[in-house]
Formats: sequence, structure tokens, C-alpha cells
Amino acid sequence: QVQLVESGGGLVQAGGSLRLSCAASGRSFVSYAMAWFRQAPGKDREFLAAINWSGDSTYYTDSVKGRFTISRDNAKNTVYLQMNSLKPGDTAVYYCAAGPKPSGYSDEFGSWGQGTQVTVSS
Repeated sequence: QVQLVESGGGLVQAGGSLRLSCAASGRSFVSYAMAWFRQAPGKDREFLAAINWSGDSTYYTDSVKGRFTISRDNAKNTVYLQMNSLKPGDTAVYYCAAGPKPSGYSDEFGSWGQGTQVTVSS
């Protein structure tokens, strides 16, 4: 399995931006599709975005389309989530995940990071 470590979370005002990073180590990063999920207090884990191994195919949930962008740098073993126009409703713990194919289902990802907190103030 691959080990994942997220960074880049923090406190931001509504309308602001953050870029999350997820650094991977262990088995070959390029063999994995990657995804971002989030979980707010009292809510289920929610799919946000996924990217295939090469980075040329991306997928988003409707609530973040046009605001969030997933990308990857295979030379740096890192996947990113650029988040713009943030809203208080985006407040959650954000997780990256690695799996065999891009998917919106958390069960299909076998490796997870520890999460990074994003808090958006109004």
C-alpha cells in the first residue's frame, strides 16, 4: 500500500482559497488513481474529486465543480486540491485516498491519509 500525508489545511475567510497537498510514499504512486473526500461533523464522508493515474481524466461532485481543481505531479508523488470561492459549508476534515481506479465510492480506496482540517469562517 501507499502511505499518504495531507497538508495545507487551515482557517480561511469565505471567498478565500486554499491548496491542499497529499504526499505519497511507498509503492509506485503512478499506479494509483487518487481522490479527495471530506467529512464534516455529524455527516458522512463525501466524495469531492478524483483523478486517474496520468492526470488527464478528472471527476468532480456537483457541489465543487468550478470551484475545486484536482491535479497531480507524479514526479513529486503528490496530488493537490485547489479550492477557490470557499464557503462556510466547506468546513470539514479533508482526506486524500489512493485506489486502483477513479471512483466516487470510498470503499474502492484502500489507502487513506490522516486528514487535514479546513475551516471557512463567514
